[in-house]
Amino acid sequence: MKRRVPFCAFFLLLVLMPATPVFAFGTEVFVSVAAQELGVVRNGKTISRYPVSTSKFGVGDGTGSYRTPLGTFFVSAKIGDNLPPGAVIKSRQPTREIVTVNAPGRDAIVSRVIWLRGKEDGNRNAHERCIYIHGTPEEKRIGRRASFGCVRMRSKDVIALYGLMHIGMPVTISEKSLGQLLPPAEPTLLERPD
Repeated sequence: MKRRVPFCAFFLLLVLMPATPVFAFGTEVFVSVAAQELGVVRNGKTISRYPVSTSKFGVGDGTGSYRTPLGTFFVSAKIGDNLPPGAVIKSRQPTREIVTVNAPGRDAIVSRVIWLRGKEDGNRNAHERCIYIHGTPEEKRIGRRASFGCVRMRSKDVIALYGLMHIGMPVTISEKSLGQLLPPAEPTLLERPD
């Protein structure tokens, strides 16, 4: 005799499942510390690349350090839905202040926060250290190692990235070049030998 799952149990399962956008399946993010660049891969193809800024103190995950941890992570939280570019986020809450790009003396977390949780022994402290991918008003420093452990981005770039990401999405931070992390590009029609 077959056992059937009651319809109400099936319906409850559907309602309680986390909503993940269909477009996000098969999407991963790769950060190259060597290149100070981030790449987004969907279904085996690179769809976006952005310049970033990782820690000026190097790499690592020691408690109390200001280093960027390496390895595999997943997105544990997203903060900043619909905030305008430059909106200051402090203690994961918007403050209602807007900071302009390259405002002198301002090093705030702005626009969006993507909070990472480490999946390996070498990055287990990342979540409690509040390692984020986030916007910065110090956009003139993007492309150089200038952060205090997080992965910083330009506001327009982190807003675009935020829209592509979902809770649970994998993120890899590595010392390899971005070319080593991303899938090879398919040749264009002009480059193909046939």
